[in-house]
Parts: sequence; structure tokens; C-alpha cells
Amino acid sequence: MAIEKIKMPQLGESVTEGTVSSWLVQVGDEVNKYDPIAEVLTDKVNAEVPSSYSGTIKELVAKEGDTIEVGELMCYIDTGGEAEAVEEERQLVSEKTEQEEAKPATDQSMKKRYSPAVLRLAQEHDINLEQVTGTGKSGRITRKDVEKIIASGKIPAPSKEQPDSKAEEQVSQQPAKPSAAPKPDTYPGDVEIPVTGVRKAIAQNMVRSTQEIPHAWMTVEVDVTDLVTYRNAIKDDFKAKEGYGLTFFAFFVKAVAQALKEFPQLNSTWAEDKIIQRKEVNISIAVAKEQELFVPVIHHADDKSIKGIAKQIHELAVKARTGKLTADDMKGGTFTVNNTGSFGSIHSMGVINYPQAAILQVESIVKRPMIVNNMFAARDMVNLSLSLDHRILDGLICGQFLARVKAILEQMNAQTVNVY
Repeated sequence: MAIEKIKMPQLGESVTEGTVSSWLVQVGDEVNKYDPIAEVLTDKVNAEVPSSYSGTIKELVAKEGDTIEVGELMCYIDTGGEAEAVEEERQLVSEKTEQEEAKPATDQSMKKRYSPAVLRLAQEHDINLEQVTGTGKSGRITRKDVEKIIASGKIPAPSKEQPDSKAEEQVSQQPAKPSAAPKPDTYPGDVEIPVTGVRKAIAQNMVRSTQEIPHAWMTVEVDVTDLVTYRNAIKDDFKAKEGYGLTFFAFFVKAVAQALKEFPQLNSTWAEDKIIQRKEVNISIAVAKEQELFVPVIHHADDKSIKGIAKQIHELAVKARTGKLTADDMKGGTFTVNNTGSFGSIHSMGVINYPQAAILQVESIVKRPMIVNNMFAARDMVNLSLSLDHRILDGLICGQFLARVKAILEQMNAQTVNVY
């Protein structure tokens, strides 16, 4: 068919919907395959949606600000044929939507899985989600469902029946609802900055992580004197040959990837009735761009050399800072390593990158006096701070993992490590 549909793509693991923040094209615009046509905001990232075809934009079905599920229609594009099919396709979609809305879903397995946007709206308007009929896949309650209720003014009243076992279950399914805190006062000279875009997505994701994941923390101190000596000796020659820097962070990512192969428990995801241990070791790293934070992924980090990891870090950082990160760059992360040391931090407690099981903070390398062979010596020391999902992990396995990372790093020197 000459008229093709462009749908909301899968923009990341566990991402089920996205908000169209802006269209980059208008009706009548000519686009080539892979040209960006829209910016979409999810609870993980602000990403561009590329065109799947070359042709002319015929109709923008989704409006800016609309939140739609993965796989739902965004727009039509004419790839060279008859235009009449647009209306036919639109009618088919409309009829299908009406039929689905009229017919209550029998599969309700997703009804109690709420997105951050749904939870936030429900809390703000005191809506009992148990009394909301979801029109999403398998009964999932979408943002549109909640917004429709708010617009109608018919907000379901809380049940006044005596509490029973079902009600108790309902309470346990929903996150603790904070009491409505008064908004802070503003005074002359204060600057009010709207929370939008990536900052809003970061806030929602952090709230979800802290509400759903029981965090615990561990820290070890590592002597990386030999590693510092080795890296400093070769960094200038490396940059001259390769065209990008050899950072300490590449060595840390390599050590973590190696340890994760030996301790796959940390390379896991909580899935309610089971724990999924990931085969692939895909390391998420945090890259800041002004007020935005992106978490691209080094895929198959365990298969890469230190040079390969350094190159990937450089390329992802450049992409993030030039707005060229793709959805593929962002998805599939199984464990996060965060370079907080680049800001001079010596100790921090990271929030786990949902739905991963842990995050490791690599702090600043500091030269300190240490006792070696009963004598004071100047050594290069670094703290590694691990945040763990206590549903999946406990202190024993995490202590063993950190001890292994520490041993790998302390053994890195000119005789044991080849960056190539």
C-alpha cells in the first residue's frame, strides 16, 4: 500500500508509552527514511522518532502533548501512491478504537501496572485506580484514561465500606500516598522554572525507583596506584594514535564487566514472581548535557577491550552532547556504572536505574597517606559505592562482588593489562 503508518516505536526496556513533545515535520513535508520526524518523551529519555519510509507526510494523527502506547499510530506517510487510503485507514483505526472502548477487556493482567504519569495524576486528583477501567493492553490504565476522568469531573469516590481483605490488598498495590504538602511560598526575586522535558522524566523515574526498590548500600576503598601510574604513562601516546582520550573510567567499566560475568546475580532484574538474570553484560553510563542527564549503554561490555570501551564512552558522550543519541543507544542496559568522581565526589549513594538490580558509583581518585609494609606511603585511593536492590541481592553476594572488582583494579598495571 502506498499509504504507510508510522507507529510509536519501542524506545527502551520496560517503556510502554511515550509523549509526543514536538513534531519536527508538518503535513506536506518530504522526508527520507530514517529522518527524524518527532521528539518523544518517555520516563527514561527524550528521543527522536525516525521515519520508517521515504515519502510525504499526509496526516499527523497524534498531537503534541499526546501520550500514546508503543505500537499506536502516530502519523500517515504517502510513499507514492493513492491518497484515498488515508481516510480509509483512519476510519478503520477509529472504528477499531471505538469497538475496543465499547468492549471491556477480559484480560486484566496489566491493570495494576501503572506508569509514573498515571500514578502522579491519580495522586494529584485523589483517584482510586481500582475503580478506573483501563483501555490499554490487557486492561492497563493509560494516562488518557485518567485524564478523561479528570476532564469529566466524575472522580470515583473512595469506598466507605468496612475494610476487608480485598481493600487491604488494594492498599498494598499502591505506593504510599504522601500527604498533600503545601506548595512552597515564593518571594520577590524568586525565579520559577517549569518542570518539563527530560527533567520531568528524570524526576518521575527517580520517584519510581525509590518507591518500588528497597535500596541498600555498600562501599569499598580501592588502591589504584599502579593503575594510575600505568594509565598516566600511556595516555598521551594513546590519544595521539586513537584520537580520543583514555580515561580511568574505561578501566573501571572493564573491571565491573569482568566481575559481573563471575557474579551474574548483580546483572539481574526483579520481575515480581521471578528474578531474571541477564546473559548480556550491557553497562549503562550517565552522561550529562547541561540540565539533562542521559544514560546510554555500552552493549556487550564484557567482550570489549579497554580501548573498545574507551572508544564507546567517547562516542556515546559526543552523541549525547550533540543530541544524536538513538533509541538503540539507550536500551538494554543491565547494570549502571556512574562516574561521580568526575565532579570531585568521594562518597555518594546512587539511585538504581530501574529495573536494574544495582548501580556502582566510581568516586574521585584521591592521593592519601596509607600504611604499606608498616610504613606511611602516598597512594592513589578511590571509593566504590554500590546501591543494591535488596529484593534481589544481599550483603554477602554484593560484598563478594565488590571484593572482586577491587582485586581486579588493584592488579591492573603495565605487566598485567593491555588496553588493546
